[in-house]
Amino acid sequence: MNTSAHPLRCRCGALQGTLANARHVNHAVCYCSDCQAFAHYLGNPSQILDARGGSDIVQTQPKNLIFTQGSEQLACIRLTPGGLLRWYSRCCRTPVGNTLATPKLSFIGLLHCCLGEDAASLQKSFGPVTAWVHTDGARGEPKPENRGLGRSVWWFLRSAIKARVNGDYRRTPLFRLDTGAPVATPYVLSVEEHARVMEAVRSARL
Repeated sequence: MNTSAHPLRCRCGALQGTLANARHVNHAVCYCSDCQAFAHYLGNPSQILDARGGSDIVQTQPKNLIFTQGSEQLACIRLTPGGLLRWYSRCCRTPVGNTLATPKLSFIGLLHCCLGEDAASLQKSFGPVTAWVHTDGARGEPKPENRGLGRSVWWFLRSAIKARVNGDYRRTPLFRLDTGAPVATPYVLSVEEHARVMEAVRSARL
């Protein structure tokens, strides 16, 4: 597996950076309704989701994420008031990743769109997909087998606890060090907007 830094960029190139420590990741595909709703909110689900509605996600520590240009393009939403922070580039609406609402639980799930569209390149840097989760939300029948959820939970707990103990959770380009607030004010979808993207998800499954 390639352990060198992997490039990160939005589609238009305004936002660019690198992801270090490629070997210390969890590579998963998530089929949950919320990940699909995020793709519909951005307006380009066919470029984000696979044929079954899955999101190819590389889970890593925010300390490994370095933006080299265009960080002012970062924006984020919450599908609901208590939902994940879902980051994207405002310039071309490329999804970047998902985090919890606090840097104290150190975690980001980067979407493949900002890491390159070439599946072979992703596998070379991050290894093969080892988890397929929330498969009840996948399109079509039969549903993919739900595999690797326990591994993913263990990876998250181990990584988050380690970062909390050694202070690595403070090393993040997505939250302000002084206040712990996200660098971009989250936009929370209205009830109507949330209903609209969830209906788009349901319609895509038909």
